[in-house]
Amino acid sequence: MAAIIDAVGEVRLDIEADGFISLARAICDQQISIHAAKAIWGRLVQRCEGEVSAETLSLLDEEELRACGFSARKASYLHDLATKTLDGTLDFEQLARLDDEAIIEKLVCVKGIGRWTAEMFLIFALERPDVFALDDGGLRRSVCRLKGFESNAPKELIELVSEQWAPYRSCAALYLWRWMSDLPMS
Repeated sequence: MAAIIDAVGEVRLDIEADGFISLARAICDQQISIHAAKAIWGRLVQRCEGEVSAETLSLLDEEELRACGFSARKASYLHDLATKTLDGTLDFEQLARLDDEAIIEKLVCVKGIGRWTAEMFLIFALERPDVFALDDGGLRRSVCRLKGFESNAPKELIELVSEQWAPYRSCAALYLWRWMSDLPMS
């Protein structure tokens, strides 16, 4: 890992402190290019007159969200997130006081948010230090390449390797993501 840190250099973490925005962006960004996600998010910000929140998003109907570029499915995910935020099912201040697994359990109750998205929330919104997303293909490929494993190594093996970086697995993940993105694809 030391060689990766030296090769990659400093890695900075961009934190989105607003839990609602963090999750709404995650839904927006799912399975589309970075450029498309930025454009769609920009249109949503305009539609919400500069302030995307559970309140402003809940006022938009599916047609308005589709006009921003969201699919019908993502529009329903955003509405579910807004509804669960407004009705108190998701209380972001309370969430921050829970342990990682309890947070994941709460977040996966929102349509469109699975374990991976919840783990990204832990890293990029709550700055949790010991998260290693085993469902992340990039992380698994990085660990396999680092350790010389076959690319289809079982998750259990990847998890075992990640334990050596505890309690700072989030930091290790950041370096592994950056390292993998800097490698030429073969």
